[in-house]
Amino acid sequence: QVQLAESGGDSVQSGGSLRLTCVVAGKIDSVGYWGWFRQAPGEEREGLAAIDYNGETTYEDSVKDRFTISMSAAKDTLFLQMKRLKPEDTAMYYCAASVLASMPGENPPVLVSDFQFWGQGTQVTVSS
Repeated sequence: QVQLAESGGDSVQSGGSLRLTCVVAGKIDSVGYWGWFRQAPGEEREGLAAIDYNGETTYEDSVKDRFTISMSAAKDTLFLQMKRLKPEDTAMYYCAASVLASMPGENPPVLVSDFQFWGQGTQVTVSS
């Protein structure tokens, strides 16, 4: 089992920045890649970014120039640095872990269905 706990969500104005943190515990060695997702009210959960055990990253197009995913050397803390935030970024943000392995030579996927373990979420609200 893998446990995840997010923090760092807040209310900010448009154009501001936030850094989300996700503490990972349990069978960390079983994890092949980690990801950040978000879900706005009435919307489906969407993938934002993923990072695998080797540090390879994937970004969803709408955030790739504004968000950065990273991980501590011990693989026990995941980060999402967000800048130039927009009102449409308002959502509950989740970190997740997958026990699958990304394909050699390919970046990790950011598909909800590929992730087995989830945190409880942290709220990000961006006002105009």
